[in-house]
Amino acid sequence: MANLDFTRRGFGAALIAGAAGVALAGPAMALDLASARALINKAIGEVNTVINSGKSESAMFGDFERIFVRYADVSAIARSALGPAARSASASEMAAFTKAYQGYISRKYGRRFREFIGGKIEVVDAKPLKSYFEVISVAHLQGEAPFDLRWHVSNKSGRDLFFNIIIEGVNMLASEREEIGAMLKKRNGNLKALIGDLNAA
Repeated sequence: MANLDFTRRGFGAALIAGAAGVALAGPAMALDLASARALINKAIGEVNTVINSGKSESAMFGDFERIFVRYADVSAIARSALGPAARSASASEMAAFTKAYQGYISRKYGRRFREFIGGKIEVVDAKPLKSYFEVISVAHLQGEAPFDLRWHVSNKSGRDLFFNIIIEGVNMLASEREEIGAMLKKRNGNLKALIGDLNAA
């Protein structure tokens, strides 16, 4: 697996475990600005609690996976990360990939969480964007200048969930999609092999 440099952008990626290169289509009719902001405030509150819980890295993995599953549109994120291969995957293969991917993301970035103990993320603004809402937050890490994280929230799944995050202008699921695509290519397009390796990573 790639050795991730835990930079400011790497930190942002950790919070979401990846985010989307595609905007979810369709109007967010039942979702409003206050609800989108409240969702991210709750997610960030839980992230801040885990960051500063004093737990070991391994103990954090399960906490962050639960936060990811609770507040993210995991199915949409996993499908986008898998890219074109998702179209030919069976329902059982997509379910297995989605489960493996959410665990992989949680462990991948969880190993870095100790590096920002004492840090804090806070929501500062929110605004409508096309068919979804963008919630703007600022991350404060020890020894780092504050930096911008923009969460994209939709209710296309039937629930208010975030499906993307932009870190200082960088779309993080696009990066995840590139990495997962490279991993799949290395395994000659064998999705079962990729799922096994994600589970073991």
